[in-house]
Amino acid sequence: MDMSVFDLFKIGIGPSSSHTVGPMVAARRFLLDHGPLEDVTGVTAELYGSLALTGVGHGTDTAVILGLMGETPQDVDPGRVDEMLAEAQLSGELTLLGVKTVPFVRARHLVFHKTENLPEHPNGMRFTLHRAGGDTSKVYYSVGGGFIRAEGEGAAPGNKSGENPAGEPAVPYPFDTMADLLAHGARTALTIPQMLRANELARMPAEQLDAGLDRIWQVMRSCIARGLETSGQLPGGLNVKRRAAKLWQQAQGADRANELPHDALNGVSLYAMAVNEENAAGGRVVTAPTNGAAGIIPAVLKYYAEDCKPLDPVRGVREFLLSAAAIGMLCKRNASISGAEIGCQGEVGVACAMAAAGLVAALGGSNAQIENAAEIGIEHHLGMTCDPIGGLVQIPCIERNGMGAVKAITAASLALKGDGTHFVSLDEVIETMRQTGADMGAKYKETSLGGLAVHVVTVNHAAC
Repeated sequence: MDMSVFDLFKIGIGPSSSHTVGPMVAARRFLLDHGPLEDVTGVTAELYGSLALTGVGHGTDTAVILGLMGETPQDVDPGRVDEMLAEAQLSGELTLLGVKTVPFVRARHLVFHKTENLPEHPNGMRFTLHRAGGDTSKVYYSVGGGFIRAEGEGAAPGNKSGENPAGEPAVPYPFDTMADLLAHGARTALTIPQMLRANELARMPAEQLDAGLDRIWQVMRSCIARGLETSGQLPGGLNVKRRAAKLWQQAQGADRANELPHDALNGVSLYAMAVNEENAAGGRVVTAPTNGAAGIIPAVLKYYAEDCKPLDPVRGVREFLLSAAAIGMLCKRNASISGAEIGCQGEVGVACAMAAAGLVAALGGSNAQIENAAEIGIEHHLGMTCDPIGGLVQIPCIERNGMGAVKAITAASLALKGDGTHFVSLDEVIETMRQTGADMGAKYKETSLGGLAVHVVTVNHAAC
C-alpha cells in the first residue's frame, strides 16, 4: 500500500474534494508540468462528465481558476476567494501561477461538456496552453478524496513489496487487503494502529508524524467550532439555512421538554452537520476521506475525546486517525471513494467505516474488532446513491453526515461487544461495494440527473 495517512486526510476547502480540491490541484499541476510560461498567450479548461454536470454547484469552476492562479487547497484563504475571483472577472485576465498574465473570460475559456465523458473516470478535465508555436494539452482525472491522476497514469499500484515505483521507502507492514493486516498482526502481536504508525515512520520522523496528526485534529476541531457558532444561509441558490448552530444552542438550553432518551447522541450528529455546513459554505475542512463525508470522522473523534473520557486522549486521537486511514486506504485501492464512480456508499459509507474502526482502535479493541466495526459501517451503506439537489453538497449530504456519525458509533459498539468473529469480512464487503457501484446507473452517481436531484426539483417546480 503506497498511501500515507496524510493522503487520506488532507486540509483543504469546501465544498467537494473530487470537484473542488482535485480540480484545483490538477490545474496548478498542469501549469507546473508545462512551464515555463513566458510565451503562453492563453489557457483553456474543459470539464467533462460529473465535473461538468455538477461543477458549478460543487465550485469546480472556482477551483480551476484558483488553481491556474497558483493557489493550493491547503493554503488558499477561504475568506479571500470571492475577492480574487471578482478581480479576475473584472479585469478579464488571469495571472497564471502569479507570473504570467493572459486573457481569461470564464464563459469562453472554461468549457462544460455536459454530454461527454472522458474514458478513464467520470471526473475528467482537459487543460490547454496556447502558444504561438502550438498548443499543449493534458487530461487529468479527479478520482475522489482530492486525489488526481494524469491520463495514462493508471490507479495507484499498491504492491505488496512495500516499495512503490516512485521510490517510496519500503514499509515494514505492506498490505493490500485487510487479510494482509490481520496476518501481520497475528504474526507480530501488533495492533493495526501500531503497524500503521510503523509504516508512516518509514517515511518521516516521529515528530513530523505526530505534529501532522495533531494538526489534522486541530483543523477538524476548529471546523466543528465554527459550524456550531455560524448561522445564516448557505450559498448556491437553494436557500438552505444552516441549522447546526441553532440546534446546538437549543441542546445546551434549559428547556428539555422535548428531549428523547437517545438525545445523548444528538451532539454527535450536530458536530457532523456543523462540519458539512462549513464545507457547503466553502470553508476550511479536512477530507475524511472526502469533503462530502468530511463531518463523520471529526464528530466521532470529538465524541471519543470528550464523552468517552480517555486516559490519554492525545495518543487515542492519533491511533484513531491511523486506524481510520488504514480502512480508507483499503477502500480507495480495492473499490473507490469517489461518489461519481460508485455513489455515496464510497463517501459516507467509507467515512462511517473509517470512524467506526478508529473509535474501536482508540478504545483498545482488537484487530478483529476493528475490522468488524469497519465492515458493519460499509455494509449498511451499500447501494447509497449520490444525488445532490442542484449539484450542491447540501441536500441530502449534510444530514447524511449526521446519520453516518451515529451509525459509526453504533457499529463500534456492536463490534466491541463481540469477540471479532463475524460472517462477512471487510475485504468481501469492499468488493461488494465496488461491484454495486459498477452496477449503479450513472444518473445516481453525482450527476444530479436522478434520485432526489430530479424528483425534489420537479415536485417543487410543479408546486410553484
